[in-house]
Parts: sequence; structure tokens; C-alpha cells
Amino acid sequence: MGKGVMRAVLMLMLTTMMAASVKKAAAQAKPGCRSHCGDVFIPYPFGTDHGCNISDDFFITCNTSVTPNRAFLTDSNIQVVNISLDGYLRILISTSYDCYDYPSANETYFEMWLELIKFPVDSARNKFTAIGCDTDALIQGFSGEYDTGCMSFCNSIDGVINGSCSGIGCCQTAIPKGVMGYNISLGSYNNHSHILLDNPCSYAFVAEDGAYNFSNSDLSGYDLLDKEFPVVLDWTIGNISCREAIEDMNSFACKGNSTCVDSENTYGYLCKCFHGYEGTLTSLMVAKVNIPILSACDGWKNGTACIRPIHDKSPLNFALGIGFAFIALLLGIALLLLMLRQRQIGKLRQKYFLQNGGNLLQHHLSQREGCGEKVKVFAAVELEKATNSYHESRILGQGGQGTVYKGTLPDGRSVAIKKSRIGDHSQVEPFINEITVLYHINHRNVVKLLGCCLETPVPLLVYEYVTNGTLFDHLHNAADDSFLPWDARFRIATETAEALSYLHSAASVPIIHRDIKLANILLDDNYTAKVSDFGASRLIASDQAQITTIVQGTFGYLDPEYMHTGQLTEKSDVYSFGVVLIELLTGQKVVCFKRSAEHKILPMHFVSLMKEDRLLEILDPKVLNYGNVKLLKEVALLARRCVRMKGEDRPTMKEVAHELAGLQAISHPWGKSNSQAEETEYLLGVYGNTYGDGATGSSLGYDSINNRVTFELEGAR
Repeated sequence: MGKGVMRAVLMLMLTTMMAASVKKAAAQAKPGCRSHCGDVFIPYPFGTDHGCNISDDFFITCNTSVTPNRAFLTDSNIQVVNISLDGYLRILISTSYDCYDYPSANETYFEMWLELIKFPVDSARNKFTAIGCDTDALIQGFSGEYDTGCMSFCNSIDGVINGSCSGIGCCQTAIPKGVMGYNISLGSYNNHSHILLDNPCSYAFVAEDGAYNFSNSDLSGYDLLDKEFPVVLDWTIGNISCREAIEDMNSFACKGNSTCVDSENTYGYLCKCFHGYEGTLTSLMVAKVNIPILSACDGWKNGTACIRPIHDKSPLNFALGIGFAFIALLLGIALLLLMLRQRQIGKLRQKYFLQNGGNLLQHHLSQREGCGEKVKVFAAVELEKATNSYHESRILGQGGQGTVYKGTLPDGRSVAIKKSRIGDHSQVEPFINEITVLYHINHRNVVKLLGCCLETPVPLLVYEYVTNGTLFDHLHNAADDSFLPWDARFRIATETAEALSYLHSAASVPIIHRDIKLANILLDDNYTAKVSDFGASRLIASDQAQITTIVQGTFGYLDPEYMHTGQLTEKSDVYSFGVVLIELLTGQKVVCFKRSAEHKILPMHFVSLMKEDRLLEILDPKVLNYGNVKLLKEVALLARRCVRMKGEDRPTMKEVAHELAGLQAISHPWGKSNSQAEETEYLLGVYGNTYGDGATGSSLGYDSINNRVTFELEGAR
């Protein structure tokens, strides 16, 4: 330990002496040009006067009629608050809002739009956020090149969780890459009439990730009406790559001891000084101080000034360097001793164990074997090495409970490592809940929990790595030549039903998954289904038929009865599985803003067509080409029964699994006889009462929630 401390102290001394002897470079405006507009520093290639910027796109208008002065992008009203030579700039953008004065029905509405000429919105550093208890928000490109959005609901502010934007009072989604402008629109399905006293307004805005922290007080007030949030834009030189730019050396900006670097987020390039050089920047580049190399100043070279740092040998500076080094030595020794005392291994492990819900885990498993006896406890350093220090290239996916990384263990096995959000202690309980749930599960169609780690700043779960992505990816994101044929879809549905039947009926403690959807069904190399993501799941005691919870799940898959009453039962999973069946039959997304208002919610549209004997119109043509029509009709009937309004009218998952297994056993491929034409004609004709018992009741059930379901999408603009 003594040698380690000495090495650290020597490194600290060397760093301090280098800092004292090297003249630090700084980004600069072009000589003779204004360097600031109020509090905003204006480095080249940006400029506020003629000849001070590299092109018109980099012109900054400085409004000197206000104090402090304000900077604006080109001649627009977009206020600039910060410019970074790392290729980013921050602007301020207003909030969209939609307010109601009930019962007068007066509406105050502001729709925010942003149009950019040169600099796109950074997709990795910004989030789209919507706030409200009766809100759907849509963000669209001006030319229809993209649209996305999210929905936020709550019955009262009492059920809202501060700091959480998972759909209860607040929702968030990512921004697509390359966005050069957007238009935000808001909708309210009941004009806030049910929650008007608590929440008179809906809000939506794009903001830098971390710039906004949700509070339930934002629901009840009007503080966000005039609020502006920072938005990060990407900037580069030109719109071509380094390879293309180098071909025209006259216009190429990276000259004079600098090199070209392609932008990671958009078109164009940046400039960076060579190793051993630093930039007193008069062009676009990133200043970087390295170990000094004695040389004369290389000076300006066609608009750049990357120079070698000058070592100042004056006695005063040398004495200052020695003094700084001595002070740093004393401070370093004191700091290291303090850190060594505070970072005792036992205390740290206990701290993180408690912080990550160790007591909660012990409580859940108090009557059973411990986590370490059934599930491997990984060391933090082992998982960090397996994920290359959780590098962003290892990210498999992100969700409400955390981020999933791909890791490689020392024995060569690939694993999926789930990491909670840093600093989000509200996610500790879902992680501990997931360990507890998976502890009880042993089924070939359920993703296997391999281990856990609670000695890190955030809790970690280690799963088997399922190699072939999600069912959602294969059904909705796959190329036309790689679609899932019907026999594969049918088998995956059967395997998923068997897994849910096991959770409900055969597990040591019954488990309600609560978030069944295509994205939570993983596929291995053989396209075998693996049900995943048990962060929202609940264990059900043997004497309980239902439990009351805060409504949680994915819109479109949510059981309407559960959404209305808050009473969670096994039939809630049955409804969600029925929606999955409908997606497999139709090949359509469960919610789609591009469909007409009455067709935006897939289950309701599907049942409506079945009621009108028009099933064939909504079935996926690829399914019809490869499937058995009689079998498709039987599966459609089963899906319809699963999505009935009342849970008591739905089959159990055990019954669903048995029926699918039976259908699979008697199914046969398309024949060459006339039976195919007869079956198709039959589907196109009048079915009579072929949809089985309860058809009328099921239809009435959907009619009864028609207003509730439809309102969730009619407001999207």
C-alpha cells in the first residue's frame, strides 16, 4: 500500500509541475473580433461581426439593447447561452402548453416549433418530455420525416412519483438523429375534466438530458407556461466527411498542426491539434494540452494556430512550480489517507448493500435460501471488465428500470447485465423485486437469472444473453426479406403462453408479469421465446386473487379493467398476451399515430372488424400467404376472448396455453386442394355466429371503453 501511495503522490507532483510550467491554451475569438456577448463566450468559427465567423451559419447576433447582452443564432430569435469547441452549443427553447378552464371549456394553447438551417438537435443529449395527468404529446418533423411522442396519465397527484417520468404524470422519449426542426403538439382526451383541480395544463418540451427534474408540483401550477429549457445542438464545419474535405485543401479548415475528426452525431467535421500541440484557436478545433516540447512558435497557418507549448524557465515560475508541488504533496498525502480510511472494503460493501436494498432483499428471501446459494454473486470489478467499463457500445437497451449491457465473462460466456439508473433510488425496489421474482422461476421460456451484485454504487443483475433480439425487432423493425413466417410466430406465441401459464399456475409462488409485450419477448438463435423484464412483476400470495397497485405497464397492452380499477389479477397478463397475439396475426403495431383516429388502438380495431365479419382485412398478408386459414381464425377467436373487457370473461393463461398447444398439434400447411379457396371465401363471406360464445358481450365491453381508449390518441396532432 505504501508503494501505491508514493506512486500516486509522485504522479500528482509531476502533474502540478507540468501545470505550473506550461502556459495553458484557451479558445479564442478571431483577432480583432468581439469575444463575448454578455455572459456568452464567442470562439471562432463563430463571430458577431463581418469577417469574424467562418460562414454565415456561424454568425451570432448580439443584442446590446438589453443588460446583460444576449446572443442569438444568425438573425433568428433563438437565444444562444453557451458554445463549446467540442462541437456543441446550447440554446433556450420555450415550452408547449395546453390549458383548460373547466367548465367554461376555454382553452389556452401554445404550440412550439423550431426550424434549424445548419445545426441539428443532438439525439444523445436531449429528451422529449411531456407532463400532465390527461396528456398525449407528439413531436414531428416539418416534412414528415419522423414523428414520435409519449402519453402521460394519472388519476390524482397523490399517485405521482417525484423524479420519475415513466408515464405517471410525466413521460419521456428519445429524439431521432439528424433532427433539423420539430413541431410539438398536445392533446387532452377529456379536456382535463377529471383532474382539472389538480392538473389544469399539459406541457411538452425538448430539453437537455438532466436539465429538468419532474416534480408533482408542476402538475398543479402554471410555472411552466413561460419556462425555457436548454437544448443542445451539434455543430461542425461543412456537411462532408474528412476524406471529402481534404480533397479541397483551399477550403479545408484543419491546417497548421491540426488534424481532421469526423463528427459522431451529424455531417461535417471538427479539427484537433496534433499530439504535443495546443491551440490558441482561430479556427474550429479542440484545444488539448500535452507534455510540452520545446520549440519556437509555429504561428498562424492559413487560419489556424496550433502551437507547441512554451516552457517558461524563469526562476519565479520554477519556484512557484516547486511550491505548488510541495503543497500538492501535503494535500495529496492528507487526502489519500482520508480516502483510505473511508474506503475500507467492509464499510463500502455494507454501505452499498444497504443503499441498493440489501435489507429489502433479505426480507423477501428470509423464508428461503439466500441469493448467493442459488444465484452467483459477482464482484464489481468482474462485471466492469466484462462490459469494458460499461462502454456505450455495449448497450443492448434502455428502459424505465435501467440500462442493459452486453458483457463477456472470463470463461467466454456472453451475459446481459442490467444496471439501475445512477442516483435514481426509486429504481432500487424494482431491481430487488426482479431478483425476488426470478429467484422463483425455472422455465426454458423465461430468461435465466445468472447472478447479482449489490456491492456497487447501483445494483446489478446478470442474465443469460439471448442472442437474437426482441420479438418487436423481428416483427416491426426487420427488413421485408427477414420477416417471421406464421409457423414461427405461432410457435413463439405458444411458448410465451406456456411461460405465462407456468408463472401463474406452476411457479412456487404465483407471479403476475404485468408488462407482457413484444419488446419483452426475447428470441435466441433458434427463435425460441424467452420472457424477460420482471421489474414490474408481482408475487401473489396463495390466499390472494388480486392486489391493488399503482397502474403500471405499457399503453396499448394495459388491461382496461386494471387501468380503471387498479386491481391487478392474472387476467391482466391474459389481456396483454391477447394483444401480442393480435400483433402476430396482423403484423401491425399496437398503437400507431399514423393510422386514422378510430384505428389507432389495434385491439379495438381488431375486435371491431371481427364483429363485422371482416377479419381477413386486417390479417398480415404474409401470414395469409403462409398460414392455414382455419387455424388463423381459431387463433383470432382466442385473441378476441383474451382481450374481453371484463377479466372474468377471459380464459386463464393455462387454458390459453392448452388451446394453442392443441391447435399446434392439429395444424397443417396450405394444401393444393380447393379447401384454401373455400376457406378464403368463407372468411370473406358471412360468418353468422362463428365467433363463439360471448361475442356480443365482448363487443359491448369494447364499446363501453371506446371513449376511454379513443381519447388517448385523438388529441395527437
